[in-house]
Amino acid sequence: MQDTKEEMIVERIEKLKEKKNAIILAHNFSKPEIRAVADVVGGSSGLTTEANEADCDMILVCGVDFMAEIAAVLNPDKKVITPGRGAACPLAKQLSKEELLEAKKEHPDSEVLLYLNSLAKTISLADCVCTANNALKIAGTMGDNSPILFGPDLGVSYYISKGTAKDLISIPDYAVCPVHNKITVDKLTEVKTAHPQATIVAHPECCPDVQDMAEYISSTGEIVKFCKESEIKEFIVAADVELSRMLQDEAPGKTFYPVSESLVCEYMRISTLANVADALETEKSEVVVQREIADAARIPIERMLEFS
Repeated sequence: MQDTKEEMIVERIEKLKEKKNAIILAHNFSKPEIRAVADVVGGSSGLTTEANEADCDMILVCGVDFMAEIAAVLNPDKKVITPGRGAACPLAKQLSKEELLEAKKEHPDSEVLLYLNSLAKTISLADCVCTANNALKIAGTMGDNSPILFGPDLGVSYYISKGTAKDLISIPDYAVCPVHNKITVDKLTEVKTAHPQATIVAHPECCPDVQDMAEYISSTGEIVKFCKESEIKEFIVAADVELSRMLQDEAPGKTFYPVSESLVCEYMRISTLANVADALETEKSEVVVQREIADAARIPIERMLEFS
């Protein structure tokens, strides 16, 4: 239940959204109170689609930096703001533009498929991008006569290779999501032993051994859909703990066991009601992508949207 102060901030947010014709996009890993004031809540795929179709003057993105950059790339005629500077996705930082250029030189005949969890300057060099939701479908259209340079994320690379039998070269060969990579087989086995009847659902950013234990693997959005629509009553959720909490709220008749309460992406949780309201009021945290980079990055993002 909201206290009076929270209610006042929420009221302020709603008035500012109406006044400025703004919408709020929030990732599934955002805090519950942020999801409650958002116009759209989803994973990277859903948020990208909504950003591409947004009918508004301003977009506020509650998530990490690459999500805000993508919204800005797709909406050069709109103001895109973010409520908290410093929400830098640690995975996106693990593949630089320079590393990708070097990999392209070493494999000149390859196609470049990048995980959407990348910065715009890196995406600008890609042939296409993908999310956990559409990775198998997108990868299936590429690399018929050449290898695919894919990055950043070894877990997603394994997921694509296993699901498509495509020849992938991971760039770099060490990139992982620091949150999902904390999920170990030992810990997952411990939770499964305690709840043997529960079905394991996992995000593709988990390590290969964890994926091999899972009974369902997909994006956050698809995990939510699967769990809500399934007749199964108990689930072990191998992902950020916020997904378990969200699922418990949306499917109260079912039970969701997080692998660990410590699985929290602190960067996804930088957004607060107070800084959302301040960002809408001041518009100071505008996300600006250099035009040359934005024009180049828009091509692989729009290609993904067309395919999926």
